[in-house]
Amino acid sequence: MTENAGPGDGFSTGSETPPERPYPQNPSVSPQDGPTQDEPAVSRETDAQAPPRVRTAEDLAVTAPAFEDDHGTPLARAAEHSVLARTGARMRPPMGRPEQTRVFVVANQKGGVGKTTSTVNIAAALAQLGQRVLVVDLDPQGNASTALGVEHRRGVASTYDALVDGVPLADVVSACPEVDNLWAVPATIDLAGAEIELVSVVARESRLRKAIHGHPLIGAAAEVGEERFDYVFVDCPPSLGLLTLNALVAGDEMLIPIQAEYYALEGLGQLLETVEMVKAHLNQRLDVSTILVTMYDARTRLASGVADEVREHFGDHVLRTTIPRSVRVSEAPSYGQTVMTYDPGSPGALSYLEAAREIALQGANR
Repeated sequence: MTENAGPGDGFSTGSETPPERPYPQNPSVSPQDGPTQDEPAVSRETDAQAPPRVRTAEDLAVTAPAFEDDHGTPLARAAEHSVLARTGARMRPPMGRPEQTRVFVVANQKGGVGKTTSTVNIAAALAQLGQRVLVVDLDPQGNASTALGVEHRRGVASTYDALVDGVPLADVVSACPEVDNLWAVPATIDLAGAEIELVSVVARESRLRKAIHGHPLIGAAAEVGEERFDYVFVDCPPSLGLLTLNALVAGDEMLIPIQAEYYALEGLGQLLETVEMVKAHLNQRLDVSTILVTMYDARTRLASGVADEVREHFGDHVLRTTIPRSVRVSEAPSYGQTVMTYDPGSPGALSYLEAAREIALQGANR
């Protein structure tokens, strides 16, 4: 390089150093904030029109207070945001409670659609909103029990005892250690043989309904009182066997999580046919009241297309809030927690909180 080389001719060797980029030193600016005046926009492989806006962190994030100069570091701001998000669960005003216990069946015979994840996080979010919630783990894998932090080793009183041996549900309920107003009936590996053992039992498809409605804290407010459960969520295994059939007979409402991918739509028809058969012969009260789109990636055309197709078919039953893909949501169960306590300020937690709010308001309008 020659001494007369200009700044655009190559690397500068002068004494002047180029200005530093405003991030990550400046926490108010990040690479995700979009292009600045000096930086051209980066093209993305998405639609020309922006996808539907997901109501997550932008709507519900907690605004941190102003920091003193000596505490205004990115780490301090992140710590403050986490503390405010955690304490915010206790500061939120409680929502109105339903007049009668709402029993939800969370089912989808396709695995990996966020069924268990949605069950435990919506249950925890409702509990943070002032509701009294019971989760019944009906999956022999016991993943919901793991996420809720309740013991579910072999020998622990579980849904197997209630279904097969007729033990009262009240005797197998455990309080969740991380969230107030949240209880769970754990599932153990013994439940894997329950379908075979129930084959010869009279009225085998209604065993769970009898157990749930026999609980003294499930029912109408006038009969049970203020100590009643407001919501019961039954987490089903990813199949349409006898355990799922018991759940469909026991429930009054159905929540179907649908992954924002094409394969998730293929098995939906079979599930809805099963629901119609159950309504015709076993449980006329069953209603597909709630559809939740999960694992939504707003950057892709596929996710937007699947969400649009689901909304076109189910209309107002589809929650406006969609659940984005989130590593924090996937990490939480490994710590025996839901994302609502593991990282309450994350987009996944805020989305589940808003979805829970929609479900609560939906019940008030029923």
